Amino acid sequence: MRILIIEDEARIAKRLARMTRAHFEQQLSLTVCDTLAKGLAYIEQSPVDVLLLDLNLNGENGFEVLEAMVSRPFHTIIVSAYTDKAITAFAYGVLDFVPKPFDEGRLFQAFGRLINKSDVPKSSLKYLAVRKGGMIKMIESAQVSYIKGAGIYSELHLRDGRQELHDKSLDTLEQLLPPAEFARIHRSYIVSLQQTAKLLIEPGGKYSAQLISGELLPVGRSRYKELRGKMI
Repeated sequence: MRILIIEDEARIAKRLARMTRAHFEQQLSLTVCDTLAKGLAYIEQSPVDVLLLDLNLNGENGFEVLEAMVSRPFHTIIVSAYTDKAITAFAYGVLDFVPKPFDEGRLFQAFGRLINKSDVPKSSLKYLAVRKGGMIKMIESAQVSYIKGAGIYSELHLRDGRQELHDKSLDTLEQLLPPAEFARIHRSYIVSLQQTAKLLIEPGGKYSAQLISGELLPVGRSRYKELRGKMI
């Protein structure tokens, strides 16, 4: 697990680092940056699996930072005293929001969400941030019809027919998307339940989901029953 901590208070950074090492033990590569500039420079040069980010970094606009971070392929966990910003942070696509002051149990709970897909926050993801032309573009999740896996990336297929490439993998996005609104129907597809018109059983025992647009997407045999239950 490759973890980056961006925290400008040395005492808190050391505490986060100590607890993180205690949780992951030997299976860990940990880096601490005390400024946003150093953190961004590190991200450009080195792969990261998880970012622990403070929203208040020497006067930097926390949500401008957040937009840039959640568009990246890794998960972001906010560690901040600004608890009134938690709902907005979840809407932007963070994995968890750990309020300061925090203890080991609460931080470990956030780490647990990396592998436990059923233990997801109740707050709803409202935006998917994509990088395009050197800028961050916020896509409303309600505009997404379905998502197709594209290797380490994902293709967002929007209701108006446009496509956007997201830096996060399909598995990573699945952990963030609210299960009441989206469903993984195949190893290569996540679909918006609101945009799914009906399920079809095709010759040969194959299953498909027909979207409101008329498009047909394959449904995995093991996922058909769960999807049917969500559509009732």
